[in-house]
Amino acid sequence: MAMPFASAEPPVAEGFGGTVPPESREPLDVRPRITELRLSAFAGHRGAGFPLGAVTLFAGPSGSGKTTALAAYEALARLAGGAPLVEAFPDPVTCVPDRARPDAEGRRGFRIGCTADGAEGPVRLDVAVQAEPQLRIVGERLSAGEIVLLQTALRDPGRRAVQAAWHTAGTAPVTRAPLPDDRLGTALLPLRVAGKTDGQRRVLAAAEQMVVALRSVFVCDPRPDCMRTPVPTGSGRLMPGCDNLADVLWRTRTECARRHGRLVEALRAGCAGPVYDLIAEPLFDGTVRALLDRGDGHRTELARLGEGELRYLAHTLVLLTGPGVLAMDPPGEVPDALRSLTVLADGFDRSLDPGQRRSLLRLAAAMGEFGHIRLVAAVNDASWCVGAEGVTVVHLNRDGTP
Repeated sequence: MAMPFASAEPPVAEGFGGTVPPESREPLDVRPRITELRLSAFAGHRGAGFPLGAVTLFAGPSGSGKTTALAAYEALARLAGGAPLVEAFPDPVTCVPDRARPDAEGRRGFRIGCTADGAEGPVRLDVAVQAEPQLRIVGERLSAGEIVLLQTALRDPGRRAVQAAWHTAGTAPVTRAPLPDDRLGTALLPLRVAGKTDGQRRVLAAAEQMVVALRSVFVCDPRPDCMRTPVPTGSGRLMPGCDNLADVLWRTRTECARRHGRLVEALRAGCAGPVYDLIAEPLFDGTVRALLDRGDGHRTELARLGEGELRYLAHTLVLLTGPGVLAMDPPGEVPDALRSLTVLADGFDRSLDPGQRRSLLRLAAAMGEFGHIRLVAAVNDASWCVGAEGVTVVHLNRDGTP
């Protein structure tokens, strides 16, 4: 199996390089966020790099790799949260490029990466994964500019560990130690780096920026059939399928009247008939159901709404809420004001009519302006949103290229 990263890449450096005079610096957006997704060799993608803005739509025909791109993002998020490789890539062989040939030892793999921007500037993460014959990380690089802050490599295939070297810039330029080959080394750095030197502190700051940016992800794929039935009261945290939407409304309707008012206002643009309010009603058996208040004494159960209306309702609720209401594991050590939540939505336009699509896109763009909510979604056709302000559209061909 070839080396995961070319030797032409810069080695782990000893110094930080030049600095920018304070008077020439622009104000920084300190919220960590992913600004680029790289699929160097992943499923149907080769040498692909996709810019990610506040609202990013992957568009293209079936088989162009829209879902694959979102799956790669989700896998990186799982790894940043400390998940082992087998959880991030439950079927790793499907991630290997179709025509990739094994080396003399029968090894095949894939490479993915991303860039996280924030207070530390752009920080790059690139990961090489061996899928066959054993699932393992065989190379990882965390870098900022010309400085390689962490680099790992598989030196002994017989050991379940990689050799890691991270930037120190002290009496020794780097520190070397083994790391497990089934976890993301960047996520483990806070447990291994002492932070005694400027170099170590920079490594920790860059690793934290990357981990915070990746972990702040909520995968949303509403399931209308499950949303139509009453649900037991529970944690009040919205599941990825939005099955428990009624339970969440039971909680959020009284928590934030302003947010609930915005939700109702948005529903007027996406639901048929008049919408005066959206309420949650407890039932005698301990469950709760959601209903639209039509304003004339009549209420409509969600079971009577169309699939497009339910998906529109679910996406609207997600875009108007935050990590405290979503079933996710955000980095609790970072205040909400310093995080950007990224919503991953495959089939974002599924079952939606043109008016619903445009209304959701306007809401996503408006929320993106505040910097706290970002959207990365896949759509079949993006002709309806070309030129929309605040929206990045990535058009994919059937071969996965932009």
